[in-house]
Amino acid sequence: MEISSTPSGGLAAHVRAHLPGLRDTEARVARVVLDQGAGLVRLSVSDVAALAGTAPSSVVRACQRLGFRGYQELKLAAARQAPAPAPSRDRDPAARALADTVRAGREALEGVAATVAPQELRAAAGLLDAAPRVLVVGAGLSGAVALDAAYRLRALGCAVDAPADPLTAQLAASQLTSAGVCLAVSHTGATRSTVDAARRARQAGARVVAVTSYARSPLSETADHTLVAGGQDLVFGLETVASRLAHLTVIDALALTLLGLRGEPAEAALRLSADVTVDHSY
Repeated sequence: MEISSTPSGGLAAHVRAHLPGLRDTEARVARVVLDQGAGLVRLSVSDVAALAGTAPSSVVRACQRLGFRGYQELKLAAARQAPAPAPSRDRDPAARALADTVRAGREALEGVAATVAPQELRAAAGLLDAAPRVLVVGAGLSGAVALDAAYRLRALGCAVDAPADPLTAQLAASQLTSAGVCLAVSHTGATRSTVDAARRARQAGARVVAVTSYARSPLSETADHTLVAGGQDLVFGLETVASRLAHLTVIDALALTLLGLRGEPAEAALRLSADVTVDHSY
């Protein structure tokens, strides 16, 4: 298991991405790993077990469920991480909120390279390149990311459909052909309207590319290729903006990969897009 050694983000992003698929005791171990960060190197497997309120054998199982051979390999990954910046202690609530939001965004972006596999990105771009039509779906806070993805794909010359209405999206998914692709965006990977559209696309024979924050979810189970980034704790029941920053970064990387595959036709489409933009600027 290779975890990126980029500052502070790699191991934490990897663990967050796998949290929903862990059992209760395993999740408690994962929380200890997140809390300790680079400080994990000073703890024995028994120390982690005590902090998690479980047995050492459960710590080892949790490590394996996270993709490591054992606790020692997890400690090596932790040792490569720079200490995460501490939350702000500013007494001004606005200054503290701003500092913590920026910190969360930085961590989410630094973690993208640890959770998005380049081979998955290339494969997803290849499907989009070959597709005669792409359906982009996303709801709630992921809807803005889906619209951004649709705009970028259209600017590269893809034939794109991005219905705002969930029933229309499911109808469009049912009408995809086996050559079509559904690009589905969902932070949790469990948003019913998005997952249902992806499932209908699969039933129609189309391929599904998912952009989500967690490695195991109903959406990832439906997808041919899953691009995982941005797993963050919820604030007031909503995902933080950090997860959407990570998803937008993935969309950018996907668009750039697609541009490389399409070459001159995509460059020509971008020039048309630039002309349209200029016509709407003062």
